[in-house]
Amino acid sequence: MEMIQELVASYGYLAIFLMLVLGIVGLPIPDEVLMTIVGYFTNIHVLNYELAIFISFAGALTGMLISYLIGRKVGRPLIDKYGKWIGLKEKRVIKVERWLKKYGAFSLIFGYFIPGFRHVTCYFAGIGKMELKTYITFAAIGAFLWCFTFITIGKVIGIIQN
Repeated sequence: MEMIQELVASYGYLAIFLMLVLGIVGLPIPDEVLMTIVGYFTNIHVLNYELAIFISFAGALTGMLISYLIGRKVGRPLIDKYGKWIGLKEKRVIKVERWLKKYGAFSLIFGYFIPGFRHVTCYFAGIGKMELKTYITFAAIGAFLWCFTFITIGKVIGIIQN
């Protein structure tokens, strides 16, 4: 947590953007903690609230788009070749693809609030070849709501502490 605070304090919006992109793609970065710290920094006027939401939204959406494109381009061949080693057999992949066709767009919004799940839905949306326009629309809604919620929570925590 201290490292995140130092990075945000030192590099500001660039650190927020890059950590979110990398975190959404799958690196072990505690995104909710990051957003809460960003919210706190908006309370103590180190960062601008509206700009922090915008930069966070842009970072999250960029990470989601990269994950989708990776899933779309290389996901299915990787699953076909190595899936059996991690329990992703053809039957299970078909089941996930059916589920995504039925609920996938809305899972991008609600799944964003479940750590780990948001990462998987991005890749599987690409693997399942969800239409890019649909993906971006629902991913953007989810990313905005998530960023707004956690930054606002951090800001409120800062208000309570003062």
